[in-house]
Amino acid sequence: MQHPVMASNPVQFYDTAAYACSYLPGRIARSQVADTTKALDISLYSALMRQGFRRSGGFVYRPLCDHCQACQSIRVAVGIFQPNRSQKRAWRQHAPLVAHIKAPGFSEEHYALFRSYQQARHPGGGMAQDDKQQYVEFLVQSHVTTRLVEFRLPAPSGELGALKMVSVIDLLDNGLSAVYTFFDPQGGQSLGTFNVLWQLQYAAGLGLPYVYLGYWIEACQKMAYKTHFKPNELLRDGQWHTSS
Repeated sequence: MQHPVMASNPVQFYDTAAYACSYLPGRIARSQVADTTKALDISLYSALMRQGFRRSGGFVYRPLCDHCQACQSIRVAVGIFQPNRSQKRAWRQHAPLVAHIKAPGFSEEHYALFRSYQQARHPGGGMAQDDKQQYVEFLVQSHVTTRLVEFRLPAPSGELGALKMVSVIDLLDNGLSAVYTFFDPQGGQSLGTFNVLWQLQYAAGLGLPYVYLGYWIEACQKMAYKTHFKPNELLRDGQWHTSS
């Protein structure tokens, strides 16, 4: 059933050509892209998110693969989320970090951390060699309501502590969308887990019921962490279902 906001605000869609899947080796993928040449208002963008779309730079898309439905949208219900023991430990470990919420913008410091993260965590990946322009197109340019959050070590008043993590999030009418996060890749940390917990707390403070974590693929180990935030909901056949 089409969302009423979608019905009153028709969007043009187009399908991409086939390309190599970046998550499952040997698979061929395609995407359906919403024409967002005009800025999306929050109601229309939120309606697209509820139907399984996601934003990457200036593109709002969802998987439309010919013979695969492995990608499933996942979101966490803020009001009933229960952290497990390891998540509580991650929160205590990184609770001293200071969050600075900003409008998206380019920073040499952010870009340096992004490069360090990509080379350590995703060597050989599609973004490992992104130049500044590609970085800007991916994480700075936005046609929706976006926030960039810096996480820094505490420092004396008036000074900025060392940058540990940057997170880009979009605001929806029913939640937050976790667009992308990168952080100091040194071992012994749980910054990714802490970041999701922080977003859940931030959403609660705004009175928003969900945090959308993008896509989850059961066979992709790098995405396994998403289902550790429970209870969560998966989008199947156009309906959101609580996952056990």
